[in-house]
Formats: sequence, C-alpha cells, structure tokens
Amino acid sequence: QVQLVESGGGLVQAGGSLRLSCAASGRTFRWFKMGWFRQAPGKEREFVATITWIIGNKYYADSVKGRFTISRDAAKNTVYLQMNNLKPEDTAVYYCAADPDSVGVLNTDGYNYWGQGTQVTVSS
Repeated sequence: QVQLVESGGGLVQAGGSLRLSCAASGRTFRWFKMGWFRQAPGKEREFVATITWIIGNKYYADSVKGRFTISRDAAKNTVYLQMNNLKPEDTAVYYCAADPDSVGVLNTDGYNYWGQGTQVTVSS
C-alpha cells in the first residue's frame, strides 16, 4: 500500500512563505509524476504544480507561477512545494498526489494516489 504524507502547512500572513513536503512510502512505484493540488471551501480541487519524476519537467497553474516552486528528492521519495509571496486566495487544503502513469498531468483524474491534505491559511 502506498502512503503519501504531507507536512509543512500552517498559518502565515500575506506575503509570507511556507514549504510543503510530501513523502511517499510503502509499495514502491516508479512514479511518472508527483504534484500538488488544493481545495478551498466550497470550491473544486484544483491543480497547483507537478513534476515528472525522471526528467524533472515542472508544470504550474497560472495563479502560482513565479511564486511557487516544486522540487523533488528522488533518494527520499519526497516532493516539495516552496510557496512565496502567499496571498489570502492561496488559503486551502493542499493535497499531494502521485501516479506512475503519464496521462492527465494537470488533472485530478490523472492521479490515483493521494495524501490526506495539509491546511494552508493566509491571513490578510
């Protein structure tokens, strides 16, 4: 069984920074992609950023480009999301997701493995 465990969420003022981590454990997969989605109250879960595991291609939602950076440590089976210049509209539960398949890089349907989520709250 695969486990994705997120950490690093919290409360921060607008303009501040947070770094999220997601560690994969359990059944070993050769991931194709590993990334982050978020869901604010009353809204659908949306794509934030993802990285392809072998080559390291990075994809970002327009709303976070230039502020968020995704990276990975293959040896630790861990993906990170550095979030800078946070805005109140970034407030959401952030979910780590991973999948060994190449399809649906930007879509929730493209990921079969999910973490439990970590809350990020940005105050104005």
